[in-house]
Amino acid sequence: MQEETNQHLGFVALLKSFTKPFWLASAMELFERWAWYGLFAVLALYLTGSTDDGALGFSHIERGEIMSYVTAILYFLPIITGAISDKIGYKLSLVIAYILLAVGYFFMGRVTSYFAVFAMFLVVAMGAAMFKPVASAIVTKSTDKRNSSFGFGVFYMMVNIGGFFGPLFSAKLRDQYGWNIVFLMATSAILVNLIIVLFFFKEPNREPTKESLGETIRRSFKNILEALSDMRLTFLLIIMVGFWLMFNQLFYTLPVFIEEWINTRPFYEAFHKILPPIADFLQNKDGSINPEMIVNLDAFFIIVFQMIISMIILKWKPINAMMTGIFVAIVGIALSFYTNNSIYTVLGILIFAIGEMTSNPKFSDYIAKISPKGKEALYMGTYFLPIAAANLLTKWITGDLYEKFSDKVAIIQRELTTKGITLPEITKEYTKNDFYRDAAEKLNMNQSDMTQYLWDTYHPGNIWYVIAGIGFLTIIGLLVYNAVISRRDKKKV
Repeated sequence: MQEETNQHLGFVALLKSFTKPFWLASAMELFERWAWYGLFAVLALYLTGSTDDGALGFSHIERGEIMSYVTAILYFLPIITGAISDKIGYKLSLVIAYILLAVGYFFMGRVTSYFAVFAMFLVVAMGAAMFKPVASAIVTKSTDKRNSSFGFGVFYMMVNIGGFFGPLFSAKLRDQYGWNIVFLMATSAILVNLIIVLFFFKEPNREPTKESLGETIRRSFKNILEALSDMRLTFLLIIMVGFWLMFNQLFYTLPVFIEEWINTRPFYEAFHKILPPIADFLQNKDGSINPEMIVNLDAFFIIVFQMIISMIILKWKPINAMMTGIFVAIVGIALSFYTNNSIYTVLGILIFAIGEMTSNPKFSDYIAKISPKGKEALYMGTYFLPIAAANLLTKWITGDLYEKFSDKVAIIQRELTTKGITLPEITKEYTKNDFYRDAAEKLNMNQSDMTQYLWDTYHPGNIWYVIAGIGFLTIIGLLVYNAVISRRDKKKV
């Protein structure tokens, strides 16, 4: 009992040890992630959905270009924006970030052309890239050796809370009020952050620098190049591009895949037998569950199970944990695409989340372990490079490959061609929903039967072979990498 009391007092003491800037940074992280994931979780559906539902009706290639290219820029920019923030100060950086984010989110819901949407999403990415390094830097400066580990745990928890509730509210709001409310919600979350930074946040003590802004940016690139000169780090980053490329499909491709091919009503009915109130909350007006709600279970599973998984793999070697986690993630992502049964889709997401929780934290851990003493921050600065590269490459899978092998419209057109049937091109006047309705009528089926017939005939879920193949190549790369590094370390001994 005494031991439990001491542990409780230790926990309370840890919470009290955090300064006001720490809690403000954590709160701002929650609202920023709420806005980002609240939009990003439904963005694929918004870009390709039928125009008569208020969506944009873009092709999957256009969707892939917007989501992949802009997000790649977002993860590359912190190399520059971090240097800018160090120069101009955190408070001004946050104000600029929130203005960019608010403007980008708001007008992204007002424009409809490809180039205008791309431009507004790029504004959002610039704001997010300005925010990312500042939030982490504030937490770093607000903690010390006593509480930094716990502090970053609290900070990461805020990320997942925002990442979970943002899509949850997006799904409910867009189902009731249409697509525009999603962008207003994201804008509102950012405006909360703007109020916090303007009225409550004070600039923390920073060491002044006499460098010009240009010199600061050049030094950042020089530091990154210095870290990348270590081939042990560079090869690891290249290999991990494969993991992030596979990981991205959960958010880029799976929501659209569920929308086009999977009936989520069986999952609702099964879940309703266990927890009726929650199942009813998740249910949309059509009696099923929106795709973003299904995909958002990944964040829920992480919130629930991350501490348990972390304890299980606590003493595992980072490379072994990474390979194990990636293998588990492969099984999960493959199952999600392999079947059109929504219960197996959810099971696949659970398995994927376990793999993600096993591999991703150990990636950061391994970079820290191979960092030379005194260069830990320098090496950790390269963490986002494989994420940026993977986002750039994701367009190939979620755009080109998906449109060729899994796009429902393309498959219907292929089937109609074999039967000598023609329908008008999809436009704003003749929408995707009109096309689905008329195609089913021409094939003498209802839409549900048509979807099942196309699934059985054309196997759109076979895209999982490509996604899983990338994961297996990543594991092979890590096996070779580990063997080479182990042999080199033995020679040094």
